Amino acid sequence: MAGTDVSEQLRILRAGAVDVITEQQLRDKIASGQPLRVKLGIDPTASDIHLGFAVVLRKLRQFQDLGHIAMLIIGDFTARVGDPSGKSATRPPLSAEEIDRYAQNYLQQVQKILDFAGDRIEIYRNSRWLQPLDMEQVLRLTSEVTVARILERDDFAQRYRAGNPISLMELLYPLLQGLDSVMVRADVELGGTDQLFNNLMGRHLQERSGQTPQVVLTTPLLEGIGGGEKMSKSLGNYIGITEPPEEQFGKLMRIPDELMPQYFELTTGWHPDKVAEITARLGSGDLKPVEAKRLLAHTVVGLYHGNPAAARAEAEFDRVFKEHASPSDVEELVIPPEELRDGRIEVARLLALAGLVASNREGRRKIIEGGVYLADERVTDPSLAVAPAEVDGRLLRLGRRSWVRIRAR
Repeated sequence: MAGTDVSEQLRILRAGAVDVITEQQLRDKIASGQPLRVKLGIDPTASDIHLGFAVVLRKLRQFQDLGHIAMLIIGDFTARVGDPSGKSATRPPLSAEEIDRYAQNYLQQVQKILDFAGDRIEIYRNSRWLQPLDMEQVLRLTSEVTVARILERDDFAQRYRAGNPISLMELLYPLLQGLDSVMVRADVELGGTDQLFNNLMGRHLQERSGQTPQVVLTTPLLEGIGGGEKMSKSLGNYIGITEPPEEQFGKLMRIPDELMPQYFELTTGWHPDKVAEITARLGSGDLKPVEAKRLLAHTVVGLYHGNPAAARAEAEFDRVFKEHASPSDVEELVIPPEELRDGRIEVARLLALAGLVASNREGRRKIIEGGVYLADERVTDPSLAVAPAEVDGRLLRLGRRSWVRIRAR
């Protein structure tokens, strides 16, 4: 899409965005004809990237496709501080080893979205300029902003009013992220809406440094597959971009109908015109919700695993949920001998060992709720204990989508 005119570029980049500060500045920067330096900072604080975080990565890819330069900042130093955005308490610090491991995982996964070929990407670790700062430089940095300005942040203000502790280290975080923008001379910075304050700090520090301030563009926080809460691993409502195709397809088929326009806009990477066409058909009834979900699921799985894998995932979904067959590829659980008590083991414990529930207690609750099956027989006794030979080779199922095959040895 390099060479696309200014108005069309702006239309593509504005689609699916929340804040553009300012749109006129973005138009002027694009009109200059020079490739823009577009920054996105990632603090490597988890092992996987999910579709919620992929929203801003796909916006960065749009900039690349339009001929601009992606500047990926790996926040290996800021990850030690901990981004306070949206947090109600100070986050426990991560070790350098954990941060480095997560950073490597992130870099592998973002290659599924960003263009790593040629000269359209630059990758930095912010420890390169933050680690060497001495006390004089830190004090000079803190003099660029007032305490009142920092406490304008909603999360800081809420914690302060509630009497929850806020460390001085956390107060420094927006300044450190803003300094990243100064160091790489960013023309644009991307982030979720929860990053607006931090990104605006980059504009402020650039101005104070005599640079042209960056444009700030934020993207929405994608709702999780159950709706309501934003997508989060801690809430279990996420879809990881490296999850197996069948898992991705099945989860996308479960999203509420009202979320489909949001998912089409934020997860497919489609041009705004195609998104508008599909959502219009969906709204008019020309495209049925179940057909729309299939299209969405096939598109997203195809993005991360390829179209052949998407077709196989759809066929497997139909086999399991339309034909009521068991999955063709089921993980196996070999019963550990040390888990036996008098030669038997509770079904609730099998659920926990298989990772289908978090604890024996949750397993018993699921049995009481009526959602646990051995083969096709519902388990009704929460204390049921079985001998390995009785369940060898049988499928243990929780709900409609979680399976494991039990093996005695």
